[in-house]
Amino acid sequence: MGRAHHHEHHHHAADRSRDLLPYADSSVADGDLRPVDLRRRQFLRRLGLVGAAAAGAGVFGGPLAGPAMAASQHSRPGIDPRRYQWLAGDHHVHTQYSYDGMHTVMQQVEEGSKHRLDWMVITDHGHTAHEKYAVDQTYADVLAARDKHRDMLLWQGLEWNVPGGEHATVFFETSKDELTALRAFEKLFDGNINGTNPSSDAHEALALDGLRWMSAQVDKGAIDSALMIANHPSRNGRYSPHEMRAYRDTAPHIAVGMEGAPGAQNDGMPVPGRDGGSRGGYGNSPGTDSWPGFPMEAYRTWGGFDWMTAKLGGMWDSMLAEGKGWWITTNSDIHRANGSPLDRPPVADDWYADHGGYPDPVDTGAPHFYADFWPGQFSRTVVGTARRNFRGVMDGIRSGRVWVGMGGLIDGLDLRVSGDGHDYPATLGGRVSVRRGSDVKVRIAIRPATRPGGHGEIPRLARVDLIRGAVTGAVADRDTFTAPDVSVAESFEPGRRAQDGQVVFTHTFRNVREPFYIRLRGTDGKRHVSGGIEPLMDVNGDADPWADLWFYANPVFVDVR
Repeated sequence: MGRAHHHEHHHHAADRSRDLLPYADSSVADGDLRPVDLRRRQFLRRLGLVGAAAAGAGVFGGPLAGPAMAASQHSRPGIDPRRYQWLAGDHHVHTQYSYDGMHTVMQQVEEGSKHRLDWMVITDHGHTAHEKYAVDQTYADVLAARDKHRDMLLWQGLEWNVPGGEHATVFFETSKDELTALRAFEKLFDGNINGTNPSSDAHEALALDGLRWMSAQVDKGAIDSALMIANHPSRNGRYSPHEMRAYRDTAPHIAVGMEGAPGAQNDGMPVPGRDGGSRGGYGNSPGTDSWPGFPMEAYRTWGGFDWMTAKLGGMWDSMLAEGKGWWITTNSDIHRANGSPLDRPPVADDWYADHGGYPDPVDTGAPHFYADFWPGQFSRTVVGTARRNFRGVMDGIRSGRVWVGMGGLIDGLDLRVSGDGHDYPATLGGRVSVRRGSDVKVRIAIRPATRPGGHGEIPRLARVDLIRGAVTGAVADRDTFTAPDVSVAESFEPGRRAQDGQVVFTHTFRNVREPFYIRLRGTDGKRHVSGGIEPLMDVNGDADPWADLWFYANPVFVDVR
């Protein structure tokens, strides 16, 4: 029921990359390659992304210096948080070009615009038929949607079947030929295409090679920027703690975080005559490829959020306790929109395999129950960016300037953390450095909801929690998923609004002696543990998403000198 892992292998996977990629080693002659590796080398040559002489360690090895590392993971001190504009988006959207999708690109973008999104990423599943047929078809539709919806920043990405792991959003900046790079990445590193989905040491190492490949393409100028975000991390227990850390440490400018809350939030809604579903699709149990160390509670959502995020002092906190950024997002993961009258027209069973996509959906005249919401209808990832363009949004995600919300619980969030010696306070994803013994001031300004949610009511924020966690440094055991020194420093209950429509809370950490981080969460207060404030596990078949709303925000680090 579990897989055994040998830590010494994973700790040194980066040093063994050349052994695992013979097709990328220029010292290996074509005639000495296995047929599958020869096809990979020939594929790269045809694309012109790497030449035969450049296909060795210089491109596929692990150097993380150069242009790709120039972007910091954290907001720089001295930047006024007021310069950022906050753009809402969705990085996990499926279309008719996924084997389990239905809607067109244009339909998804139009609905995203209707629900006030500023940016979206189309992420159809990696698949042999997708790589063979759908990449170009999708791109044509993306270009048409960009032309019609000029205010929407729209990427064509991929839901990567991570070798040895789960799924992940991958997308590149659009200023260069992202289509060529996307096709090459899918061909070389997608687990569905290469049969590397099952958990094994070799497959885990191949996932790291995929990250190095993206980093190398940035370094050589083939692409300008790339991001990878781990999707539904606890749904099947496929992402072990050491894999998460390996992604982050191998390419911290690309592998930047995980879904704090999954999509498919309507799946647990109680519906008469329907067997109970699970919120987020988290109704699973450990399987052959699951990491055996996770408890059963990890396979459920808590207030709609993944256990890795929702568990106070859990997996997310254990990574933040190392003092490194690992950011959370959320999204729709939409395949079919709840309440839509659209349905897929009847086709032969092998249609997708032969076409890489389905015909446009047809209007049946009656709404259907589906597990998903339209982009922006329920879940929103809000990114702080200095520029309303593709690079600006990607840099904002990379820097952790992100808060995530459900059901329109809040309309805006402004977190500022001040220490001595800084012109401006730090905001989400940033860090401040203070002298030992000084004070750290926190200011939280929230703009409460003013619009009804999908359930017809204006959500009411009942409580905001300011969470503090100690920064203790690198862990000895990279499969650690707990952080004991994490607690709620203070909880706030919104009172009357200020004249500008915001509620403001403040807190001061006095006589700071050791490094720490802070993060925020908030709730409508309708469901929490008896006698406490922690979220409750969602009940399969009885989890109305509109009756249990939360927001979470990425941390600010406080360094002590």
